[in-house]
Amino acid sequence: MDRKVPLHAIWLQQDDPRKNTVVRAAKHNKVTLHKEIRRLPRKGIILEPLCGKVFGPEDHSILTNGGAIVGLDCSWEQIEPSVSKVMRTTKLKPRMLPLLLAANPVNWGKAFKMTTAEAIAATLYLAGKESQARDLLASFKWGEQFFKLNAEPLEAYASAKSSKELVQMQFEFFDIEVDDDES
Repeated sequence: MDRKVPLHAIWLQQDDPRKNTVVRAAKHNKVTLHKEIRRLPRKGIILEPLCGKVFGPEDHSILTNGGAIVGLDCSWEQIEPSVSKVMRTTKLKPRMLPLLLAANPVNWGKAFKMTTAEAIAATLYLAGKESQARDLLASFKWGEQFFKLNAEPLEAYASAKSSKELVQMQFEFFDIEVDDDES
């Protein structure tokens, strides 16, 4: 049986818990929710959209060697101070995701505006854990739409041989400018 990657989220309680994706995922026992940074796992990656380093094939070994995926759950309006607060305290490796589109009803079709559950699922998918990714988003009416909306980029990104290649692939799917330093 394929070993599942431990999934965690630091919930900074900046939005409505009734609409929060990691709160719902935690209720379905798919993610361990933390309100205190010091309770986060010590080994793994933290999804941090401002870090400039894309999660790529070089990072897969962190997960296959027992590391966790940790989502940083905060309001997009408070992203900078939230990232600063969490990253001062944790030793987890910060990683961001390549360009994907949100499928959640609030930010449907917007680039870089995924929910924390979408971001964790995307990371799982890129790490070769598609089944676990789909299971995580199965709790949401729109969950399967995430995979349909991003089918081509997800497949391409998952086949990348390096972070640099993965970053360059974004140009095939989206009209964006990317610094070469982002890999």
